[in-house]
Amino acid sequence: MEASMLDKKQPKYPPMALIKTWVWMMVESNVPEINEKGRNNLIKSFGSLSNANDYISKVLNK
Repeated sequence: MEASMLDKKQPKYPPMALIKTWVWMMVESNVPEINEKGRNNLIKSFGSLSNANDYISKVLNK
């Protein structure tokens, strides 16, 4: 039972494919509403763009 309690303390992040889509939306799209939606999704999932960047860098550099 303790192991499951420990698992709950670790943040659950979306799949990398979804994260990459949000980054694309924010960086590559020429539609302001899509840029904002990608940015908002990243902030909602990670708390800040900096945290999202740290996570992405950590995963991609494994």
